[in-house]
Amino acid sequence: MLSRIASALVPALARLCVTSETAGPIAPGSIVAANHSSLADPAVVLAALHRLGTEPVVMATAGLWRAPVLGNVLRAGGHIPVHRGTARAATALDAAATALAAGRVVLIYGEGGLPKRRDSRDTQPAAFRTGLARLAAASGAPVVPLGQCGARRLTSGNAAKQLAGLATAPLRRPALHVHLGTPLHLEGDVTEATATAHRAVTAAWRTAEQRLHGDGTRSAGVAHPA
Repeated sequence: MLSRIASALVPALARLCVTSETAGPIAPGSIVAANHSSLADPAVVLAALHRLGTEPVVMATAGLWRAPVLGNVLRAGGHIPVHRGTARAATALDAAATALAAGRVVLIYGEGGLPKRRDSRDTQPAAFRTGLARLAAASGAPVVPLGQCGARRLTSGNAAKQLAGLATAPLRRPALHVHLGTPLHLEGDVTEATATAHRAVTAAWRTAEQRLHGDGTRSAGVAHPA
């Protein structure tokens, strides 16, 4: 349900282009690792993956499950709450490994949080936490690096600016680009695997940024335009 909502909402707000270095849908039991830049980018990423025929299980901060409507949607879709900074944090990785074993695609944000900046510029992904590498090691799942650029044009800044950004988006129609890199298996210890994942997602983000600041529609690999 969450993916279908995003796939209907995002095209009404912006111009989304999706490119991938591999043809076809994402393989079942894969981890999609994305960069996190804005409150809007989960919807952007879900819309992009839905266009590729994938409806992932999302790992997200547990506070979202307390939202009256969104919480019900997250629970119904089997998405995974992450209780950061608590003894329950590790249970999210167990739940994600179970979803992967069942053939679901799991979406994880390696940075584990949003940047503190308030301007609308996109910058490369911040350092990753170790959860992605630990999940990949525990499950043996391949990791699909995903870079998204432009979501900060939808929402960034303080609460008032974010609301204004969403309200004016249907008129502004900002361009967004999502790029999926080649799947890889993380190797080495947790530190090495985390660094490898960060490099791969950063490379995917750079491709998305280059396409966005080109003409906004040129493809890299297989294109899935709006």
